[in-house]
Amino acid sequence: MGPLLGVILHWMGGLASASFYVPYRGVRKWSWETYWLAGGFFSWIIAPWVFALLLTRNLLPVLAQQSLSTLGWTYFFGVLWGFGGLTFGLTMRYLGLSLGMGVALGYCAAFGTLMPPLFKQFFPEIPVPETLSQIAGTAPGQVTLLGVFFCLLGIAVAAYAGLTKEREMPEEEKKKAIAEFNFKKGI
Repeated sequence: MGPLLGVILHWMGGLASASFYVPYRGVRKWSWETYWLAGGFFSWIIAPWVFALLLTRNLLPVLAQQSLSTLGWTYFFGVLWGFGGLTFGLTMRYLGLSLGMGVALGYCAAFGTLMPPLFKQFFPEIPVPETLSQIAGTAPGQVTLLGVFFCLLGIAVAAYAGLTKEREMPEEEKKKAIAEFNFKKGI
């Protein structure tokens, strides 16, 4: 059941990821900040608490058992993740869905893989298993870092394609396709 459950969970995650933008079509007259804040409040504050309360027995006592350091680092990385969500919204605003998703998800994969072990290098008390140098010292870690390199290479290729498209399109078509298209701000 393990591999099948993994496939089902990935499918559900892909479906959720692919359909997150659908409700925003109903609020086109709102500014992007307003609907992004509404979606973010539900997605980042309401839904996690609802699912945590439903799926964790005695959630508040479990949280109370954690050290202040663990909760602090969790909060810190959550804030960084929130900034990532905000910049993701800006990327969609300035690059559009197709180019923006490639760029934003590539950044997420690369920085999400590298930042926790990089922080562990400088702050050993962070509850992360290994530092970046420890990861780089193992064969599986080197394969992971190679994957991050290819992810960044993919971002560069997608960005180059977007830049080429931007140069070829007349200004009127850019504005028609994406009202606020701006390659530099989107990247």
